[in-house]
Amino acid sequence: MNRSSFSAIFLLFAVIVVVLTTGVVALANLKPVSEVTRPAERSSAMSGRLPTTRPSAEPVAPLKRRLEAHLLVLSDRTLSEKVMASVLGQAGVSAVEPVDAARLPIAGRHVSTVGVDPSSFRSYTPSPTARSDPLWRSIAAGDAVVSFGLGTDGGPALGSSVSVGNQKLRVGSVATMGLGVIDAVVSRDTARRLGLPERNALLVSAPRTDTAKLKAELSRKLPQEIQVVVLKPVFKPLQPGKPADSLSSDRIRTVLTAAASKLGAPYVWGAEGPNAFDCSGLIQWAFGRAGIRLPRVTHQQFASGPQVPFSEMRPGDLIFWRLDPTKPGYISHAAIYWGDGKMIQAPRTGDVVKIVPVHTRNLAGVVRVVSA
Repeated sequence: MNRSSFSAIFLLFAVIVVVLTTGVVALANLKPVSEVTRPAERSSAMSGRLPTTRPSAEPVAPLKRRLEAHLLVLSDRTLSEKVMASVLGQAGVSAVEPVDAARLPIAGRHVSTVGVDPSSFRSYTPSPTARSDPLWRSIAAGDAVVSFGLGTDGGPALGSSVSVGNQKLRVGSVATMGLGVIDAVVSRDTARRLGLPERNALLVSAPRTDTAKLKAELSRKLPQEIQVVVLKPVFKPLQPGKPADSLSSDRIRTVLTAAASKLGAPYVWGAEGPNAFDCSGLIQWAFGRAGIRLPRVTHQQFASGPQVPFSEMRPGDLIFWRLDPTKPGYISHAAIYWGDGKMIQAPRTGDVVKIVPVHTRNLAGVVRVVSA
């Protein structure tokens, strides 16, 4: 879910800043997303299938180039032109993309959502997503696109109509946006109807710059109420010949005892405890009982310490998998190593926190959390 960048900011800004009359919660942080597209198809009595999207009044421009978002600049209100110009003019910044950002109640879950211009925002997404014209036309026509995790475990089914505040939206696709802080995407016009704050966030592309230094510089330069979040975590490989440090045995025991105290608690997508959890929520909560602050989401937790060989795994280490078929390289599940070949995890919707044997299919790696 290393977070002097993202972890601390997530904890700080998982706090509600503004509650709008529509039920929209404006946040100073979003919650990481997923990749490829699975457009919902419309049925027909004659052919069995119809085009995946409705005609859009606003045509979507073809993909011209691909960019990568490295930072998110975020406020609870519209960013001024002066702020946008200041960010774009910062050394190392090559492009910015304004978006509307908030957490919305979607199908009973609070979901990190952005309102975007489909023609320009598509450039910041992974190649399969960026190149899918039907997906972006679907968004422009008023559909919502949700992440794989939300689509499989959070409730909104592909092609279904879901309640979003006081509106109804169709889930047009399941797609990874490549940004771990976004779980739903709508058009800017749809965002207006839903009451999202307008242009309160900027995606920042700075491909040849140290993102940590850029974050620090922007944080000093921008008004205090504006937050800067690192979107791309820095992974920490174990240095050759140097054993990885570890937490003390007392802290590891505290983590494992805390996690075990929640055996039988239900899996709920996005839940952080104390009565229900998703996989990364359980990890963050259990480590928090030992005074260790971890990021909230799996692909950020994957950068929380040095990676160690599977054969050297110890109790308290974190195990990660790539299970998202819409983005095979995305870290989408995590568990805590219990010892004796077993792990404790919050598996999926319909299941509960449990201790099970470790499996290695689609294993991404093992991370050792250290006190630093």
